[in-house]
Amino acid sequence: MGKRILSQRRGRGTSKFKIPSHRFLGEIKYPYDREFEGTVTEIKRDAIHSAPIMVVRSDEGRSIMLLAPEGIKVGDTVKITENEVAVGNVLPIGKIPEGYPVYNIEMEPGDGGKLVRAAGSHATVVSHHGDKTVIQLPSGTFKTLSSLCRATIGIPAGGGRGEKPFVKAGKKYHFARARGKVYPLVRGVAMNPVSHPHGGGSHQHVGRPSTVSKNAPPGRKVGCIGARRTGRRK
Repeated sequence: MGKRILSQRRGRGTSKFKIPSHRFLGEIKYPYDREFEGTVTEIKRDAIHSAPIMVVRSDEGRSIMLLAPEGIKVGDTVKITENEVAVGNVLPIGKIPEGYPVYNIEMEPGDGGKLVRAAGSHATVVSHHGDKTVIQLPSGTFKTLSSLCRATIGIPAGGGRGEKPFVKAGKKYHFARARGKVYPLVRGVAMNPVSHPHGGGSHQHVGRPSTVSKNAPPGRKVGCIGARRTGRRK
């Protein structure tokens, strides 16, 4: 009988694999308001977000948290509006001129922002067609969304984070741990046969077809699960 593989141990939900959500500031998304105006009172770091978080407080004392754009500072005014185009403001993408960089884009109107949230990344408004707007994502893919979907104008702050190396494995471990990930992650082919279905052999190879059924037991469910096809497309 073999050992329990990583996916089995993860499924038990022990503390090693739980995300330490008590360290997070909270869910960062747009409120349902179509009109909001406030002042940036604080810029915070959140363990699970690569971009810094700005706290925006209105004159009525209400606070919301949004992803901070490059160039924002404490004391600046941020608005959720329909027509005022400025860095840090949140507008429907149908009201944003073509060529503007945007981030934290809603996929459906009112979902709070789903796309392009990483530090330094941004999408570009390409064109408007009736009630639809075409944007270009950081990958270069073009996506058509409802013009009522909201986005923030600008580029998320913290874009140079990838230029500094981790240097030590311990720093990479704590970086991954803050997001509930496991590091280091050992390949199955590098293990012994008792530890993984892909382990063993005179050199590192799977040794059998890597496709498995969707109905396979948890100890065998590794590789290409329920794949319709594998290999290079011709």
